[in-house]
Amino acid sequence: MRGKTCLVTGASSGIGFETALGLSRAGARVGIVGRSRERTEAAAARIRAETGDPVDVFVADLSSQAETQRLAGEVLALYPRLDLLVNNAGAIFDRRMVTVDGLERTWALDHLAYMQLTLALLDRLKASAPARIVNLSSAAHTRGRIALDDLNGELGFAGMKAYSQAKLGNLLFTYALARRLEGSAVTVNAVHPGVVASEFAKNLVGPLGFVWGLMRPFLISTEDGAKTSLHVATAAELDGVTGRYFAKSRETASSALSRDRALQETVWEASLRQLGGLEGATAPTPSPPPS
Repeated sequence: MRGKTCLVTGASSGIGFETALGLSRAGARVGIVGRSRERTEAAAARIRAETGDPVDVFVADLSSQAETQRLAGEVLALYPRLDLLVNNAGAIFDRRMVTVDGLERTWALDHLAYMQLTLALLDRLKASAPARIVNLSSAAHTRGRIALDDLNGELGFAGMKAYSQAKLGNLLFTYALARRLEGSAVTVNAVHPGVVASEFAKNLVGPLGFVWGLMRPFLISTEDGAKTSLHVATAAELDGVTGRYFAKSRETASSALSRDRALQETVWEASLRQLGGLEGATAPTPSPPPS
């Protein structure tokens, strides 16, 4: 990965941190995105201390479309090329919350942010090709259903239901984007990291939090959870491989619903509407690459 530039979201801790660390160990210049400046700066310092390579810090709340747009502009202004985007940020919530954009927070953070940031950076990825996009999904997608009439969860909210819907959304987006990128030398794949003892479920209280607490001693480490992301991001044998789903670093079949092409296109269009318009409108005006 020497000479390559990589961006990892949700990288102040957990799987994202381990992914960024692994990329830096491989020689890449890494940019990490976190919601807390203090925690993200601390994570960057830990990576730099181990590898001695550059780590850039970006701070944004990806549940906010304005902050995601700002982040994309900052990335474009700093990086003349972008070889890898890892959409890793996400969380599960046990009560319904609404973002500043009036959207249910799980769907906004775990799905729409992937789409908005990717589309905003897509021209730079194409210009840097061959390049890769890795979307962190989950085996929870197999329980997911897309409530097109209730994406905001107003008719009935449950934390795992919302999370499973968003993770299904990740796969639908991955497959729809892969078709649109054919011939571009930019690949996009989705991964299931395993059930990981990370902080993504730190917001849980009540019954769901209790169950998570019981499960925690039996979950895999964040380092193990990052292995599939790192494999899909870096493996030479995956050059040109796109529109696939990986678990335990092996390609595997996702749910039949995720492979429904009509649903992929329906969710693509519905998501673009939630992001305020057509595909091109989601991207900031590209900054000229810095010299």
